[in-house]
Amino acid sequence: MASDGPSPPTDEEPASLGRLTVRAPDVEARDYSRSDWIETGDWETEFYAPASCRDAASVPLLVLFHGAGGLPQRTLPMIAPLADELGFLVFAPKSLGMTWDIMEGGFGPDVKFIDESLKLIFAEHPVDPGRVGVSGFSDGASYALSIGLSNGDLFSDAIAFSPGFSMNLGAVGRPRIFISHGERDRVLPIDMCARPAARQLARAGYDVLYKEFPGGHTAPPELVDIAVRRFVSGGADA
Repeated sequence: MASDGPSPPTDEEPASLGRLTVRAPDVEARDYSRSDWIETGDWETEFYAPASCRDAASVPLLVLFHGAGGLPQRTLPMIAPLADELGFLVFAPKSLGMTWDIMEGGFGPDVKFIDESLKLIFAEHPVDPGRVGVSGFSDGASYALSIGLSNGDLFSDAIAFSPGFSMNLGAVGRPRIFISHGERDRVLPIDMCARPAARQLARAGYDVLYKEFPGGHTAPPELVDIAVRRFVSGGADA
């Protein structure tokens, strides 16, 4: 698990700082009977528990954030085949608005919902507390970096495919970082987004694996494969 680091300020509500309060407990293996929708609050949330997890004593969990205007069921297919092969759970929440709360006024509603949903998942499944990752594409990648940096005591890895930025209101822990970005991205230009973000994180002492590719605003399957295998293996580069 990511090591503890400096704590964020405590005079504000944790959700407003992007802080999650839930932690994965050490639990014994349970029956993996859920591979459908979890209905919580006003959101639709895709939770995927592949058959390959059912006999495991503990399993990794990857949180997956969609891009602006996206849906969990459109984002999940980029990860589901690897979840089947490698045996990990996927939690793909739906943002309350068109995109994540940090882009629409600041951390808050989405953070609270993610916190409550993770409590349900941790209660029902033997999640490995040392392999809980957060990932996303585009706006979801920016959110993954921001949430990951604020919750390095929960997330071992933060995976960002074509991010725009990261907002750090108080770094905690040192999650491993993966960033990929297209050299011809016209939605979020690489020189303004991923390149400076990767340099800044590396200088701050994070374990950063950065990959550029000769394309646009997308997440190439081969780079998704590298990032996810690194996460599941506990940090080994592909």
